[in-house]
Amino acid sequence: MIKKLYLSIFISILTSTVAIAQQSLDINFSTLGFLDNREYKDFVARSRTYSGTRTNLDLGLNIDSVNHFIVGVNAIHEFGAIPFYLKVNPIAYYHYQSKNWLFNAGEFPREGLLDNYPRALLNDTLMYYRPNVEGLLAKYQTDHFMETGWIDWVSRQTTVEREQFLFGFEGKYKPSLTGPFYISHYVFLMHDAGPSVIIPGDHIGDNGGGQVRLGLDFSHRQHLFDSLSFEAGGMFSMQRERGLDGFQTPKGFVASAYGSWGRFAIFDEFYAGQGSTIEYGDAFYEKKFYDRLDLMFITFKGRRLKGQFILSIHRTPGFTSNQEAFRISYDLGRKVIARFKADN
Repeated sequence: MIKKLYLSIFISILTSTVAIAQQSLDINFSTLGFLDNREYKDFVARSRTYSGTRTNLDLGLNIDSVNHFIVGVNAIHEFGAIPFYLKVNPIAYYHYQSKNWLFNAGEFPREGLLDNYPRALLNDTLMYYRPNVEGLLAKYQTDHFMETGWIDWVSRQTTVEREQFLFGFEGKYKPSLTGPFYISHYVFLMHDAGPSVIIPGDHIGDNGGGQVRLGLDFSHRQHLFDSLSFEAGGMFSMQRERGLDGFQTPKGFVASAYGSWGRFAIFDEFYAGQGSTIEYGDAFYEKKFYDRLDLMFITFKGRRLKGQFILSIHRTPGFTSNQEAFRISYDLGRKVIARFKADN
């Protein structure tokens, strides 16, 4: 009995010591430079050039192997702008990550978490002008299944500002680890509750959309392409003003193909159906027909450094538009700068 007691005490002390030894402080730095020229013949108001640099710097306190606190800033400068920084976004969140679970609470980067949403739902300028999620995100993942739920506050309610937040889910199921087939889904809704004062004629609004896709991933299954995948499925949007109407739900068909070999890659996405107006989605999907072809080339690649040029051709009924983007990204990764023991 005494031996068991001593053994239990020894295991508890050893476990506590290991947990303490794991505490550390790390640093992360990343940057994105972009020059994105858009010549949209059917959307003249959106035909403009986005250019600038985003810099991200944060410190992480690692309590143990699963619990972390991260604080820092993410700032954007547009070329030629005065003042120098257009906006500085705070980074401050709790991060939990185990084998199957990931949980974030606070202001945290959307990159690597929600940046794979189809552009029809969440457009690609969010990486430039709204890189952080402000809210909560939970993700569960196994070898066959992944599901993510999230909520992102866009605007806090005041007497002049409207209460707006986004919430959604995305997931993927792959029945076989060796087979190419999978099914994925993406859905989100924006809730617009208006300001805290009553405005005559104003109504609570909801706007969003979703996609369900069947996919085939042949990556690393043949010698010509490094990656090769195909997807097809359905898309819908949702919009209503409460008290005036019910949900309007335009629907359509989406299909895409992606292939890459070496430094080259090609991506094509097709849409046909009823036009959808999604507040945070790409405006091209308001059309009943849309095709986008991306030709991508990695201009240079180094240790954690990447330069990429993308030529995009947009086709809608009666119009062909072009877009040229060049992006440079660098990510230091998380680097431990100090280890320490905490007081019990």
